Amino acid sequence: MILTYLSGDMMYEKFALYYPSSPFFKPWQVLTHMFMHGGFWHLLFNMYTLYIFGTVLERVWGSKKFLIFYFVTGLGAAAIHTGVEWIQMKVLLNQVADGSLAAMESIARLKYTPTVGASGAIYGVLMGYAMLYPDSLLTLIFPPVTLKAKWFVLIFGGIELAIGLSSANDGVAHFAHLGGMLFGYLLILFWKKRGDLYSRG
Repeated sequence: MILTYLSGDMMYEKFALYYPSSPFFKPWQVLTHMFMHGGFWHLLFNMYTLYIFGTVLERVWGSKKFLIFYFVTGLGAAAIHTGVEWIQMKVLLNQVADGSLAAMESIARLKYTPTVGASGAIYGVLMGYAMLYPDSLLTLIFPPVTLKAKWFVLIFGGIELAIGLSSANDGVAHFAHLGGMLFGYLLILFWKKRGDLYSRG
């Protein structure tokens, strides 16, 4: 994060994730964007959540298996996020064909807006924790509400979906969060079916 501040936009241009048709896109960004963040609070929230819930999963699975889970959910989040952007691009191109200048501006914004952060993988970790410990009680700091882990994750997922579908331009990759949760869910189902969910890697 310090290097990002010192180098200005260079770090974002090289290592944040851009839409594949953007002139800034590079293949390695699919991985490197997970190690960049949009500011101190973004980094703090992600690392705090990773510490609280990730350490529990790492104790169950071991470091190697947890690392696999973390990267599968992070890369899955990037895939879903890019897939949603592709759908948006198709819609916008049709609007441009109909003469929409606003659509042209939206296409430029989509191509030149970087995506950064490990939030997709973090939401995958939350899903993993909720699936392994669904009845564990969690309490938010604000508001001070206590619920079972499974309900917290369902609520978080519902909020992300609602905001994502509302087309709110809030600068948050909501479908990346949902992608991380989806891939976490699918990977745990795969491990369950194979009979090695609790085996250590």
